Amino acid sequence: MNSDFHKKFPPNRLIQEKSPYLLQHAHNPVDWNPWGEAAFTRAEAEGKPIFLSIGYSTCHWCHVMEKESFEDPEIAAVINRLFIPVKVDREERPDIDNTYMNVCQMATGSGGWPLNIFLTPDKKPIYTTTYIPKSGKHGRLGIIDLLEKIAEVWASDREKIDASATEMVQALQQAENIQMIEMALNDEPLTNALQIFKNGYDQKCGGFGQAPKFPMSHNFLLLFRLWDRFNDEGAKNMALETLRAIRNGGIYDQLGGGLHRYSVDHKWLVPHFEKMLYDQALLAMAATEAFQITREGFFADMVEDILSYVLNNLTHPQGGFFCGEDADSEGREGTYYLWGKKDIRKILGHDAGELFCRAYGVTAEGNFEGSNILHQTGNLDFIARALGMPLEKLTLELKSSRETLLKVRNRREHPFLDDKILSGWNGLFLAALCRAGSALDNPALIQAAQRGAEFILKELYNEKSGRLLRRWRDGEAAIPGFLEDYAFFAWGLIELYISTFEERYLQLAHKLTEAMEHLFTNGKKGFYDTAADAETVLTRGKNLQDTAIPSGASVAVLNLLRLGRLTGNEKMAERGENYLTSLYSEYFHQPLGYSFLLISLDWILGPNHELLIASDNEETPSDNLSKAFFRYFMPRTVIHGYSQANQGLKDIIPNVQAKTPINGLPTAYICSEQGCRPPTTKAEEMLRLLKQS
Repeated sequence: MNSDFHKKFPPNRLIQEKSPYLLQHAHNPVDWNPWGEAAFTRAEAEGKPIFLSIGYSTCHWCHVMEKESFEDPEIAAVINRLFIPVKVDREERPDIDNTYMNVCQMATGSGGWPLNIFLTPDKKPIYTTTYIPKSGKHGRLGIIDLLEKIAEVWASDREKIDASATEMVQALQQAENIQMIEMALNDEPLTNALQIFKNGYDQKCGGFGQAPKFPMSHNFLLLFRLWDRFNDEGAKNMALETLRAIRNGGIYDQLGGGLHRYSVDHKWLVPHFEKMLYDQALLAMAATEAFQITREGFFADMVEDILSYVLNNLTHPQGGFFCGEDADSEGREGTYYLWGKKDIRKILGHDAGELFCRAYGVTAEGNFEGSNILHQTGNLDFIARALGMPLEKLTLELKSSRETLLKVRNRREHPFLDDKILSGWNGLFLAALCRAGSALDNPALIQAAQRGAEFILKELYNEKSGRLLRRWRDGEAAIPGFLEDYAFFAWGLIELYISTFEERYLQLAHKLTEAMEHLFTNGKKGFYDTAADAETVLTRGKNLQDTAIPSGASVAVLNLLRLGRLTGNEKMAERGENYLTSLYSEYFHQPLGYSFLLISLDWILGPNHELLIASDNEETPSDNLSKAFFRYFMPRTVIHGYSQANQGLKDIIPNVQAKTPINGLPTAYICSEQGCRPPTTKAEEMLRLLKQS
């Protein structure tokens, strides 16, 4: 947006906001209001409906609609005359977004962003849609015609609108009233899920179903557990093959690292180019587990590549992690990432350029709108043999070419950075850093997680009250945390404890989880998305199914189960199990909608182990025993380290004092439901005992 435009249209009310998305719209001629009672009071006083538009700063179609319509003075004048316009950043206010997205899906069968809803002054939905074209086509009304039509109906038939809006709210409330019938737990939902995965698997390209394809990395976490439980090689291979396809595909940034949002096609070639923090976190966790299972350097490199992208591009100097990067630059989607064959040959020279183009699928005609999305076309070993070149030499030459092209790309106009920090999404990334740091024996990753955690604890958490805020940006913390913020950040703290054995993180995770239960549960009715004392937008929200990220409720359940075992708090673990039993009929019939909850089911069905490593070291235990444990995939085992460095652990788990080193050597104590095994100082014996059912 150029300076002449800013001069022509003075700032609207959004100029006072911190959200990058809202600030993107602060110089629209539309008289935008932030969400708040002032806007609804004004709507009531003026007798106008609300035009609510929801999006986020890295959303391509949000940018398209802004440029086409919200920057157009004629359209803005119609909006301002007939409605009270309100803008919402869905990442700041997932409660508002979830509520009206549910309305949209109930009314139209689909959803997306930008999400545009017309509301009564008391927030009830009149009409909902997604992107609205500037001009009518294919039977759809253009935006001005739609605005005038809704305003006409509002003026002429208010009673009918009120009745319809009330009916929709009742339907929304009814959908939230899930029947929670307790049933005995068994592994049938897990076998159902495995069969559905197999039925939907794309044997040729990896992934599930057809285009568009979303990574949904928590599905890989579940598949690895299904392999481990049922010894089903198909489950493991579906996850591994899809991870390889993603890493080699255009959905992955072959130069700068990191994952794009989703693949428009079924081949993982053409991405929607935005990059989100939560996608990096979940894919890194899945690739970490793939490495633990296979020991393949491919997956270790993948993990470090993803995490390096975030640490280099999405990290605040004080340690927190930003939300993501836009799909657009220079006014088009994907421009930053695209290449022409002539350009590559000019930069790298003929021979190196030809070699790179062969390895990364670059052609003169291109594979995307006349340009090329880089992707790995095949096994480098095969290319090396075909060229009669040693694999090591080929690998080094391609690495040098990637570095050269990345330097050139960095001089291009960079996609917009959404630099707000969300506590929940940071929790996911903390968990990814810790798991990777432990599995790869890379202390720098765990140190980055500690810095990130300390940032959230300092800026967004009140330890005295146990309350967590959702968003920090430009020195301001705001918005009461939602269920996902508490659950995801507690998950990150649990992983930090497991990686460092610093009991403070375990204590904080326990306290935060207790606060979460107090704020977001209501008897046996399960978890709400919104705290009991926060604003309620039509309903408190109860979104149980996973989307691009696991549901807050599913992560909360696994936290309860793991913390219950880690701290010996049987009542906490029992509450997690009760939630699983009460939702059994839901995830039995729709297992893939609850893939992360099924991870909790796998946990509770066992077998579970508890490993404690006792040491005489004055420093936190970091010995061959713990390193051996982290190298392997053991999804139903928790680990403690007890030494002079964390004597406070005995205040949480009194019986750790009885676990002492043998002959001054770090010693592993292993317990399960069947009882405790003899202690051992040998890593091989420890692993053998842990792998026993």
